[in-house]
Amino acid sequence: MFDWLSPQETEAVLLSMRVAAWSTIMSLPLGIWVAWLLARKNFVGKQLINGLVHLPLILPPVVTGYLLLMLFGTQGPIGGFLQQFGIVFAFSWTGAVLAAGVMAFPLMVRAIRLSIESADARLEEAAKTLGASNTQRFFVITLPLALPGIITGSILAFAKALGEFGATITFVSNIPGETRTIPSAIYAFMQVPGGEDSAMRLVVLAIFVSMAALILSEWLAKRVAQVVDGR
Repeated sequence: MFDWLSPQETEAVLLSMRVAAWSTIMSLPLGIWVAWLLARKNFVGKQLINGLVHLPLILPPVVTGYLLLMLFGTQGPIGGFLQQFGIVFAFSWTGAVLAAGVMAFPLMVRAIRLSIESADARLEEAAKTLGASNTQRFFVITLPLALPGIITGSILAFAKALGEFGATITFVSNIPGETRTIPSAIYAFMQVPGGEDSAMRLVVLAIFVSMAALILSEWLAKRVAQVVDGR
């Protein structure tokens, strides 16, 4: 599949896809819940939660990576506790998943939230008057109507995770075969003589994947919206 790439480049590409896929899958349930909470509920501290969700978009990625290292490193309060159960994030590919997921989470939540907000809340109220429980209304009405946003958010989050660099390299370093994703590999190739060709191939691949993700998310969202609307 990647015959035109060197073994090192292929390794970085496959690891990036693995990290991006897992970060998207693991973030999705929480992303849907947070998006629904922000879209449908009013509570004290809502703006604070909204700010925390979008904070990774504003903070320098290195700051986010440093905070993750302080919290989830082996000496951190969360990382030290999890280490007792054999769960280690720092300097491992699972840490890259965590860093990529945190950085991509705001994009996912925003897309899903906008989709839920655009859905007619009167349909949920009508179902409530007919005796549907909160869980039934969510899974039968809200979730299907929000499906275009869920698909868009998932694809955008995958693309963002695929290209995450700052938080990842700060939290898990740049270890070949373990944490060296496409952006980290590009950075590494740029530091060695003769690595320009390898860096350029990965740059072209990253641009292609990002553009494909954007186009696919738009197309799938429109198709799903048409199905949901019965067209």
